[in-house]
Amino acid sequence: MNKKWWKEAVVYQVYWRSFFDSNGDGIGDLEGLIQKLDYIKKLGVDVIWLNPMYSSPDKDNGYDISDYYGVMEKAGDMETVERLIHKIHQRGMKIIMDLVVNHTSDQHPWFLESKSSKDNPKRDWYIWKDPVQGGVPNNWRSYFSPSTWEYEPETNQYYFHSFAVEQPDLNWENEEVRKEVYALMRFWLDKGIDGFRMDVINLLAKLEGFPSVENPNDISYLGNNPGIHEYLQEMNREVLQHYDAMTVGEIPFVTPEDGVLYVGEDRHELHTLFHFQVADDMPTWDLKRYKEIQRTWYEGLKGRGWNSQFLNNHDHTRQVTRYGNDKEYRVESAKLLATMIHTLPGTPYIFQGEEIGMTGVKFDNIEDYNDIAMKNKYAEELAKERNPEEVLKELQFLSRDNSRTPVQWNDEKHAGFTEGESPWIKVNPNYKEINVMDALEDENSVFYYYQKLINLRKKHDVMVYGDYEEVYVDSPEVYAYTRSHEDDRWLILLNHSSTPSSIDVQSEECEFILGNYADTMEPCRLGKFDLRPHEARIYRIK
Repeated sequence: MNKKWWKEAVVYQVYWRSFFDSNGDGIGDLEGLIQKLDYIKKLGVDVIWLNPMYSSPDKDNGYDISDYYGVMEKAGDMETVERLIHKIHQRGMKIIMDLVVNHTSDQHPWFLESKSSKDNPKRDWYIWKDPVQGGVPNNWRSYFSPSTWEYEPETNQYYFHSFAVEQPDLNWENEEVRKEVYALMRFWLDKGIDGFRMDVINLLAKLEGFPSVENPNDISYLGNNPGIHEYLQEMNREVLQHYDAMTVGEIPFVTPEDGVLYVGEDRHELHTLFHFQVADDMPTWDLKRYKEIQRTWYEGLKGRGWNSQFLNNHDHTRQVTRYGNDKEYRVESAKLLATMIHTLPGTPYIFQGEEIGMTGVKFDNIEDYNDIAMKNKYAEELAKERNPEEVLKELQFLSRDNSRTPVQWNDEKHAGFTEGESPWIKVNPNYKEINVMDALEDENSVFYYYQKLINLRKKHDVMVYGDYEEVYVDSPEVYAYTRSHEDDRWLILLNHSSTPSSIDVQSEECEFILGNYADTMEPCRLGKFDLRPHEARIYRIK
């Protein structure tokens, strides 16, 4: 067994602009994060993942970077970053940062040079193509707009962008580009950060020749193209192997067969990955499909590579709203989903606010949303003369802003997130019922349940390194599985239903470890288990 600290870690994602505002300008900042580090430490996590705080025009909430060596004024300054790194380490935690190198901002000096003329030395740092029959070079669609191409009249060429027009893609075929990326990685690792979450890292290599495709709406042609593994192996060879750094790649469009090529321990590329067979491909809860996804990924990576477990982040609707019951069983449902994520094989990720059971939000007006992807899609659909209310309703559920509302610290104005007049995005109206202050005062809160799960993971290798096996596979409502390591065998029972369910499990005598209902009886009865709505239980089989 190849034991590593990043396999045993629990990661807490901080979307800093929505975390805590220290200066009253309505935007969360790094000083606000510093002030709340003891709260994160109290939860028990090991690693903080910090979303981009580099210099940026902020068209896509920091994922459009204009200076990889600078700090966005909204977030703070370099002194604050250095202090943050020090104070995280002082508390025995680690920090990983976003590495966004598929694209830059169109305001980055590299791109300003590149677009200035066809013979500029940096012209080839980005992807430029001549018009085809007076129009775009191909029929590809970007994530955020109908085309991956934007026309630049001064040089009569199009540049390529996988995301917004303000986010031109770098040309990774250019060796100078790669060297610059490796230099900036070393800069931050030498600052003391402990690794990178790598944004859409499998998009770096482009499909040779940029051919038009039969179905442009299936944008999987943007990723996993020939050359990607050579780039990542070079990155590992030039930078990563020289540091004890955690790497997690955001890798859409992959199956387990693809995934192991990125994270196989003999591949020398990445440590672990986010795949999106759940978050992108399962809009609402589908237990049969979820079991299948977990099974195939476990079998595909077993003994070869490492997985990540998550159900929400800054790009995906809060898990208790999307995959649970955020109304009458919000607390039980939030705890059940936590039980599942922390007991399945792989490194668990917690998105800020998840640990108190924060829910998704629905704003009544498109003007209340900031999500560039949603707003672009809204405008695109309205151009087809569709009904605005119908379009808004269609886009609300999966809007990225569902998870981006401010952390709800207390029941006071703006949920205690800011003392300013107005936060950068509206607070979820349910902050008076759901907030950190109340959670910390309630011993049965979602927060303390997460704390117990994390403590169990620290004390018991079975939760980290244990083999995984489903039991009672065909149940449409109950997810039951075991984790086994050496002489330790645990049974996890999860009723993903708002009605009671029963399950027969052939087992020996067992010991109750943890459950999301405070009055769970112990020891367990053998054979038949009656589970209440959204009930989760963990047992040790003796």
